[in-house]
Amino acid sequence: MSRITPFASPLLLGFDAMEKTLERLVKANDGYPPYNIERIFPDSSGAPDRLRITIAVAGFSRDELDITVEENQLVIRGRQAEQPERDYLYRGIAARQFQRMFVLADGMQVDGAALKNGLLSVDLVRPEPARMVRKINISVPE
Repeated sequence: MSRITPFASPLLLGFDAMEKTLERLVKANDGYPPYNIERIFPDSSGAPDRLRITIAVAGFSRDELDITVEENQLVIRGRQAEQPERDYLYRGIAARQFQRMFVLADGMQVDGAALKNGLLSVDLVRPEPARMVRKINISVPE
């Protein structure tokens, strides 16, 4: 049985990499750690729209978190250092590694990140796209 993909139309050319990225994202994100995505509306200064991703990273220090942009993907990783041997009577706080990936639209830029009270906030800017129309010359053989 063949699978129909959202990018199967012959009018959508060159989207095969995007389709693979979406499949990878669906498999990679398991719900840990929880996160929010919010829109921060621009003020009266005419600044572009901003987005903020907030991830619950209780127990992680700044040195144990890594934020990178690889091509059009924002990747946030957390790796906790090994703790010395402890004798837990009860251990309800998970100390596991995580990786969260977000696909960024063309032009999206990471503006900064902050860690406060166990929440990692990553701010993104979406500048107003410039309209580009390019005239294509048609060659005619003589």
